[in-house]
This record gives sequence, structure tokens and C-alpha cells, in this order.
Amino acid sequence: MQNNKKVVVLGGGSGTSVVVRGLKYFPIDLTCVITVSDDGSSTGRLRKEFSTPAVGDIRKVLSNLSTLPDEIRDVMEYRLDTYSELNGHAIGNLLLTSLIRETGSLKTSIDYLAMLLHVKQKVLPLSEDFLTLVGRTTDGELIEGEEEITLAHKKYEALFYKEKPNVLPEVLDAIREADLIILSTGSLYTSLLPHLICEDVCQTIREAKGKVMYICNVMTQPGETDDFGVTDHVDAIEKYLGRDEIDVVIGSNSEISEAMLKKYADSERKDKVEIDHDKIRERRFEFIEKDLLTVADGTIKHDSLKLSTVIFEYLLR
Repeated sequence: MQNNKKVVVLGGGSGTSVVVRGLKYFPIDLTCVITVSDDGSSTGRLRKEFSTPAVGDIRKVLSNLSTLPDEIRDVMEYRLDTYSELNGHAIGNLLLTSLIRETGSLKTSIDYLAMLLHVKQKVLPLSEDFLTLVGRTTDGELIEGEEEITLAHKKYEALFYKEKPNVLPEVLDAIREADLIILSTGSLYTSLLPHLICEDVCQTIREAKGKVMYICNVMTQPGETDDFGVTDHVDAIEKYLGRDEIDVVIGSNSEISEAMLKKYADSERKDKVEIDHDKIRERRFEFIEKDLLTVADGTIKHDSLKLSTVIFEYLLR
């Protein structure tokens, strides 16, 4: 019997959750590696109080990988609405933080919660460390903390950690063994690049046997990626990973209504990422463009199953 192909996804937050929600239905050996430097909202408060790595993005991924009924799975995402200090905390964040306090290990805590949620895939934190993300803007300002980096709406020339990151050995092993390494859609500067500013991760990707796939974002991020096209996103990644290290890029050519685009431009200062075909043709990577978006819930996002089908088809070549 032929073994399933091995796929590792690097990312964090909502973008990665969308990717893995569809991939869990396909016959692959899936490992998700999630960033741990988020310091906003419930996650940030727990980080500060207990000096733990960030758990929020990990919670989202575990919830989306769960095979339990939605009603049970959604409890993980439920946020307490109360007058006490528990207000705003996601139940899943409290569970993970409690497990970390009990076991002393984020990785072990993830394994326990994965069992509870009937998650069949592997979920790993990038690191067990308390990491603080720092961004240097194009005008030389240093902005500390993932939340502040996002809220500043600035352009960044460099990212780094305040502390030396110790990447989990299992993360590097998963990358080495993967048939496909996916750089996930999501916030470029706070979900994806936090993996690639770790030289251990970049070096392992360069030496790995697997193909490297980037799922390009659909919308820009205010300040950070204003006016970015597909190749601008690739350039930002390859600044750390190395030129021509990406083998294939997936982009969406779905039609989006003018009303929806105006809504995003006005309320979130986000614009559609341009598919800059002329520049793409000059690059080494293969570009796959498909109708991959959905606006069913009033927001623009990838359709999990459509996207996962494209990924699986590529994997089977």
C-alpha cells in the first residue's frame, strides 16, 4: 500500500485555518506549523500574565482540524462575555494555557487538546519560547509586538525577534520529510514571515526535497502591503528564503463585485492583490490561477475545498 504524501503548512491565524479546514479531508500526511508571537486580544493578555507562547492561532487551527460536530467544536472559539477579567477570553485559549501550566510544554499541550478534539493531523508550534516580533519600518522606526506592527499601518524593511528563537526540532524534521512545503495565505508580516526570519527554518527549506508552494493573499494589508501584486509578495518572502526558492504560487482570479471591493477599501483600507502577469512571466516559479474565492458570509476569503483540491492535484503530479 502506497504511503500518503507528506505536506507541511507554515502559517498562523485565520488564513492557515482556511487552508487546513479543506486539506483535512484529503488523503495526505499533514503537519501544521504555527507562529507563537501573537500578542493581541485574549492571547496577548494570557501571554503577559503567564509568560507563555501565544496560543490563539494554534487554537484556531485545532478547531478547524477537529472532526467533532460543529456545535462541540465551536465551544473552542466561544469568547466569554462577562464583567470580570475573563471577559473576551476564548475557551480554547484558556484550555491551552491551563495545559501549558500543567505540562510545562506547549507541544504536549497541543497533543492533548488535539486528542480531545479528535484532530488526526499533527500541529506543532514554531517554538516553545516566549517570542517578541519586532519590525523595522522603511523610515527606520522600530515597532515591537505583533499587534502594534499590524496597527501601525507602516511599510517594513525588516522583521526579527527580540529574543533568539529556538525552533522546535520536530518542525525542522517535518520540513525535511515533506513532499510539499506550503507557505500559507494570511498576514504576510505577522503570520508567514515570522517563520522565515528563523534561519534554521529557511536553511532547512532550501535543503529539503519537497517543492515549495506559496498561496498568495487575496487582499492587501493596510500600510504593510499597499499596492502589492503577486510578485511583491513573493519578493518579500524570498528576501529571507532566497531568490527562486519558491516553486509554485497559487493565486485567485475570482471576480469580486465592485460593491464588495469598495466595502473593503472604505472600512478596512484593503485592496485586491493584483495578478501582475507581465512580472510573473519573468520569474522562475509556476503560477496557478483559479477561481478560488467565496463571499458567502459577506467577507472575501478562499474557498477551503476549492483551494485544497488545487493543492492536492499539484501534489499528485
